[in-house]
Amino acid sequence: MNWLSVLGVDDMLMRFRALLSESAMAAEDRMDLLAIEWQEQKKNLIWLVLMGLVVAGLTIVALTVLSGAIIISFWDTPNRMLATWLVAGVWLVLWLGVLAFLYFTTKKAANPFQLTKTVLRQDWQAVKGRLK
Repeated sequence: MNWLSVLGVDDMLMRFRALLSESAMAAEDRMDLLAIEWQEQKKNLIWLVLMGLVVAGLTIVALTVLSGAIIISFWDTPNRMLATWLVAGVWLVLWLGVLAFLYFTTKKAANPFQLTKTVLRQDWQAVKGRLK
């Protein structure tokens, strides 16, 4: 005679095993989601560092050209002044473009692992609902 079946423990053990199996699969899915989001976060951080270096380089160039434009603006010929200010303006526009790209990349990277947090929050709410 199977005492576990008689006492009703057999059904409880089967439910526990099913719950454990389901929990293991859910944990594996969450780890996969975490790995995917980590790859995306690494890509954003790499872009952030690269754009920071580009902004630093363009800032040096822009300031050098701007200084040259100020010096040349005191020369007598108005064509030299116009050409120098146009070059400085182009560098300034390029610098602003890279700065805008850096800003948007920073905003995108500011909230990492959002999907994983959402799924884990939903899982926690479901577990709390079952415990009640």
